Amino acid sequence: MRIGCPKEVKDNEFRVGLTPAAARSYVDAGHEVVVEKGAGTGSGITDEEYKAAGAKILDTAKEVWSTADMIVKVKEPLPQEYDLMRENQLIYTYFHFAADETLTKTCLDKKIIAVAYETVQEADGSLPLLRPMSTIAGRMACLMGAYYLGKPHGGMGLLPTGVPGVAPANILVIGGGGVGSNAARVGAGLGAKVTILDVSPKVLENLTQIMPPNVFPLFSDSHTLEAELKEADIVVGAVLIPGAKTPKLVRKEHLKLMKPGSVIVDVAIDQGGCAETSKPTTHSDPVFVVDGVVHYCVANMPGAYSRTATFALSNNTIRYGLQIANKGVERACRENPALSKGLNMYKGVITYKPVAEAFGMEDLYKPLEEVI
Repeated sequence: MRIGCPKEVKDNEFRVGLTPAAARSYVDAGHEVVVEKGAGTGSGITDEEYKAAGAKILDTAKEVWSTADMIVKVKEPLPQEYDLMRENQLIYTYFHFAADETLTKTCLDKKIIAVAYETVQEADGSLPLLRPMSTIAGRMACLMGAYYLGKPHGGMGLLPTGVPGVAPANILVIGGGGVGSNAARVGAGLGAKVTILDVSPKVLENLTQIMPPNVFPLFSDSHTLEAELKEADIVVGAVLIPGAKTPKLVRKEHLKLMKPGSVIVDVAIDQGGCAETSKPTTHSDPVFVVDGVVHYCVANMPGAYSRTATFALSNNTIRYGLQIANKGVERACRENPALSKGLNMYKGVITYKPVAEAFGMEDLYKPLEEVI
């Protein structure tokens, strides 16, 4: 199989889909790897490193897309890439279809095979290809919140760490999964008072056991959420329903409860965001203000720490990618239930039900076993 890795085109996206080590793994398994010239520069990887790993460097994205059987990326195809996709071409990347109807319809029309990192799910419920980026985004969340609490950046001018005689910030984390737990740890490390909400008693019990003493796990309901929003200086949105649109837990009317100059960091924006007022932003224009509340909704947060993120992601994606390349996507999905959950589309039909439900496309959905 020919594996292709184009340069990412999203705003300030410096990650790349393959490291040289991953490229070597494909080559050693008997596959051909082509990489767009300069694709790894943003992650500190040179073309020479890819060549040393056995990959071939091509001058343009068009060459990579037109010759590869399987495209390995980081972010979803953007409009400038739509015409590069080919029928029956396998694309292995983050898609987040439920947050983007245009992308969903385009990929259906192009009849690609879409394997989405974010829905590959092991039997224990873990999301191994989402986890490394959730860890980075979670650890970034309170740092970004702290930065935008600064008065020059639109915030209230509160230092989250506090100082002797002045209290630290109150940080509210909504969701106790990978993003939420990492955000809570960093917030606690800053010295803030951190409240983390979740609806799972099992998750709350685990958080109680592993979190520092300035982290307070609470059961999430509407009353508790509203009470905590009133006190919060930073709110981290960390809600996830794998592959599905994120529920809007923070409503527009809730902003009136919040302090002027407080900050929402909506890490869930990839799947639509958990605040009703959230909309995707970019690293070059990361924030906007609604009703006095600063919103940070960058849809590719880990791209800011691209070298760490690229290597963390590739370390995890390569094992599933090799199964796809060695066996073909159909056999690989039949033999690996975790990987089968990552197959969101197959040659013009939707094979992951939450994507179909997000846009009322149930008529285009077929169970996986019917198509492979």
